[in-house]
Amino acid sequence: MEKETLIAEINRLRHEKNAVIMAHYYQTGDIQDIADVVGDSLALAQWAAKTTADILVVCGVHFMGETAKILSPDKKVLVPDINAGCSLADSCNADEFAAFVGAHPDHTVISYVNTTAAVKALTDVVVTSSNAQKIVEQFPKDAKLIFGPDRNLGSYINKTTGRDMLLWNGACHVHEQFSVERLVELKQAHPHAKVLAHPECKNVVLTLADVIGSTQKLLDYAIHSDDTEFLVATESGILHEMQKRCPQKNFIPVPPIDSTCGCNNCNFMRLNTLDKLYNCLLHETPEITIDENIRAKAVRPILKMLEMSK
Repeated sequence: MEKETLIAEINRLRHEKNAVIMAHYYQTGDIQDIADVVGDSLALAQWAAKTTADILVVCGVHFMGETAKILSPDKKVLVPDINAGCSLADSCNADEFAAFVGAHPDHTVISYVNTTAAVKALTDVVVTSSNAQKIVEQFPKDAKLIFGPDRNLGSYINKTTGRDMLLWNGACHVHEQFSVERLVELKQAHPHAKVLAHPECKNVVLTLADVIGSTQKLLDYAIHSDDTEFLVATESGILHEMQKRCPQKNFIPVPPIDSTCGCNNCNFMRLNTLDKLYNCLLHETPEITIDENIRAKAVRPILKMLEMSK
């Protein structure tokens, strides 16, 4: 099917079925352009909690579809590709995390949204990269906290808040792979460029950054900054929206280690395509389902996050 026809059919189906298409900034540009809402994990969670649509199509990775289902159990939640997982979520097995939490019964558990529903069910409050620091700072300075699963984000939050949270040893394969050597070379070639980095990056990358923040924060900075050139150390899908919002500015992706490609892409995010989005809407599958016992436990820390984010 030609792209124009495909887009027309997707539009027809979503209107007929009262469906909304939600896309993360790390999706390809064509999916971002057709989505009803594009945002980071916090924005998508907030949208899922308030939409009146009958069907939610989540173009992202599996845990994002789960989060939407947790917040909207009465709605049908679809994902274009059920195999679009997350290396960070996969790095935190629920049974192993339960044992870790059980070994520290006097600790409050803070989990990054990039986790499975089963891990969220073991959690006291969920956070995203947009609100992690704000939420952690609402706990007393001497509070005993566990933070999982991203060790890099946890380490960054420890540093910025003066905390000493216990960290689960997980990481995102994309943000772990940025080449410091290539970043230094790019800084030398573009001496006036600002370095924008996601806090899931290793500390050695963050030390070279001018701005550290969630995809939304990096986008907002690029839009409002007087600077015109940026080196971007996060998944390259965000460059689509950056260039779209700031056509007069230059955005250069920081490449991964040992790669001839100039971009650092999440292979899971890129499993979603317009063809799969069309088939997903047409057949209303793959559908996200969650055991109600797990969902009931997992919704509490997400609602706690939304309340503490206000």
